[in-house]
Amino acid sequence: MIVRRRAVPAVLAAALLLTAGCSSDGGSPSGEDASTSPSRTAPGSSAPPRQAGETPPAKGSVKVVRTVAEGLDSPWGLAPLPGGGLLVASRDDGTIVRVDEKTGRKTELGEVPGVSAAGEGGLLGLALSPDYASDRMVYAYFTSASDNRVVRMIYDGQKPAGEQLGAPDTVFKGIPKGFIHNGGRIAFGPDKMLYVGTGESGDTGLSQDRKSLGGKILRLTPEGEPAPGNPFPDSPVYSYGHRNVQGLAWDGRQRLFASEFGQDTWDELNAIKPGDNYGWPEAEGRSGDKGFHNPVDQWTTAEASPSGIAYAEGSIWMAGLRGKRLWRVPLDGTAASAEPQAFLEGAYGRLRTVVAAGGDRLWLVTSNTDGRGRPKAGDDRILELRVT
Repeated sequence: MIVRRRAVPAVLAAALLLTAGCSSDGGSPSGEDASTSPSRTAPGSSAPPRQAGETPPAKGSVKVVRTVAEGLDSPWGLAPLPGGGLLVASRDDGTIVRVDEKTGRKTELGEVPGVSAAGEGGLLGLALSPDYASDRMVYAYFTSASDNRVVRMIYDGQKPAGEQLGAPDTVFKGIPKGFIHNGGRIAFGPDKMLYVGTGESGDTGLSQDRKSLGGKILRLTPEGEPAPGNPFPDSPVYSYGHRNVQGLAWDGRQRLFASEFGQDTWDELNAIKPGDNYGWPEAEGRSGDKGFHNPVDQWTTAEASPSGIAYAEGSIWMAGLRGKRLWRVPLDGTAASAEPQAFLEGAYGRLRTVVAAGGDRLWLVTSNTDGRGRPKAGDDRILELRVT
């Protein structure tokens, strides 16, 4: 067991800008079928969907099927539409575009008012209402002039391009903002509640303070109230002791997983249990303290600096920014069933968001135009992957 425990003063906020996830070196895209890993197996044809609870093979595979779209500016959140199409948030522009996943054509829905983009803040996560078919609501997490917040907007694709977003209705506000560590991932769970990953905005003391919204996973009703059954009375806090939650995903048995930036040593993939303390800033990575929930697995910040995660084919798939690779973590319940595998290492540069596309397919979004990558022709892009 590797133990990493120490307290970190909040005054290090400025210095944290250059730590995990803040690498400015980029990758060089290779051919469409590129998929590099020392231990991967060759991709094969599509396999039948894996049943929930079935342990996946120790070794998997990744094939880049095609480039879906190119020329995206600082893409962050991605939300697939039920009838086809992908909504993509631009962190720095504060706009949402719809990508036709068949042709790659991009249509701007509009600009989200109130976005104040700076550093790691801006227009971040996107999610569709659990009742999207009837209410047409798109939820967005963004950094404003005073805080991080969640809003929802009606999307009307019949209106002219640039005018398809209704006025934002603020669902939840008051999440601490900073130049760094703004969290930003949002997702509706199987229970139709809204889960929100937040960061401690560089103030490490917020993570252990259950009265603060920083360094937490929050669980809310679609209207922004603390969800019924939350572990702390009248509180939106679902779990705490996080540094900067960047990815949220559920497995086939409705268990929640989250990815998290470490500081200097260990990035984490965590299985989330309501009310549990995940250790930051007292612990980074695995700890011998039984009061802290240990991660499913951990990586050095150079190998990962993780952002989005998705569940497919019995594994969690985790996008790496500084690591410039896609990690596969096969699961046995809430534990890793084998050593993680790395794919696409350096092939497409920084990887920001990964979303399940059904069966053995994933959508993968690169992040080379975010000010910390080295953009190549065509960046940023959405890729379609086939995985096992």
